[in-house]
Amino acid sequence: MSQSIPPDRKEQQSGDSPTLTFEEYKVYQSDDDFKYELYKCKLIQMPIPTCLHIKICEYLVYKLQRYIAVRHQNLVVKTGVGVRTEENSSRIPDVVVCNKSVFVQMIAQPIAAILDFDETPLLAIEVVDRDRRSVYMNKRTEYELANVAEYVIVDPTENRQRVRDLAFIDADDVYTEVDYLPGKEMVSAVFPDLRLSVNEILCPPLVEGLIKEEQARLKELRQQAARQPQLADNYHQRAERFAAKLRELGIDPDTV
Repeated sequence: MSQSIPPDRKEQQSGDSPTLTFEEYKVYQSDDDFKYELYKCKLIQMPIPTCLHIKICEYLVYKLQRYIAVRHQNLVVKTGVGVRTEENSSRIPDVVVCNKSVFVQMIAQPIAAILDFDETPLLAIEVVDRDRRSVYMNKRTEYELANVAEYVIVDPTENRQRVRDLAFIDADDVYTEVDYLPGKEMVSAVFPDLRLSVNEILCPPLVEGLIKEEQARLKELRQQAARQPQLADNYHQRAERFAAKLRELGIDPDTV
């Protein structure tokens, strides 16, 4: 079932929002500390994220980075990177997964970190905050037209909790939509062996705690590896003692 969306309304533009082209937006510097997206030549002020919003993003970055690292894929997971969606529109997803070489090239450029039409990310993730229509309707249309392979919406809103996955399936040119509800596992279309608990996505543990657990497991593995030579020596010593007892009984251990 599709998510119900409030009546149509324009996205919130800044009071003195100038009209900018995409090229002007790439070098635009605001006089405040807010982030701005570009929507049809107008600046859209992004809301200050809640703590839950930040936790969800950090959790997804943590999981995706480890998934990619284990598989030695030439990809990076980033926050704060823009995605050009139309001639004069550019969004800033909460999380993007893009080609590593593309991101390295961006580092050397003295302009805003924005993926252009020919640098489309594999995955864009948006966490629903206040502007539900923008996330469910406007950005869905833009990411689809920009050929973003997979767009994931994380909605932690009370009584509407879900993870919506939108992706191009079987070479279709329109998104196929799948909702994952609490109690289920979300399966990525781009990374099909990546499975994440919807409950954990919507209410994730602190990444600092996950890292601490990871370090504890690594320490335990190192301790086990260090004990292996000693265990082998103990086994060898027991075997030698047992062979000696057999010889005392007149039994050749090599023939047993």
